[in-house]
Amino acid sequence: MENRMQVALSAGLLAAVWAGVADAFHLVTWVGFLACSTFFAQPKAGFQGVLMTWFTNLSGVFWAWVVISGGSYFDTPLVGYLLTGIVTSLMCLQASYQRLAFIPGAFIGCCITFALGGDLAAILPPLVIGALLGYAMTLLTGQMVAFTAKTIPAIKLRLIKAQQ
Repeated sequence: MENRMQVALSAGLLAAVWAGVADAFHLVTWVGFLACSTFFAQPKAGFQGVLMTWFTNLSGVFWAWVVISGGSYFDTPLVGYLLTGIVTSLMCLQASYQRLAFIPGAFIGCCITFALGGDLAAILPPLVIGALLGYAMTLLTGQMVAFTAKTIPAIKLRLIKAQQ
């Protein structure tokens, strides 16, 4: 991977900022990191990638809510098992739609929702911000690459002239 140092610096810097922001606002940090990871794993670039991350992660939140809500109406776990199978199929089938084509994003949103017991107030803010975090990392990396492309050759030239 080219520009590994710029990627590492921008990711590290913004991850630290996110951890601080999440702590200050009592957001679930790892949910933001999973949304950020979804952004980097899905195939779209730029803000289109943010949209795909939001659509797929949030669809998974919806499907988990269907399982949690539907299963809560019955005294047997069998209904929850059945709903899980149906929802799993639907998360795969929804990928026929371009905006929902990244199946792992739906599964990530679904797993987050199960892990947090369907607490939408804990899920939605970091999920939405996490996709933007991934986008911000790509933008900052691009700025760092452009900056180093200009400054590193100039510094090398100065060093060569100083040695002469």
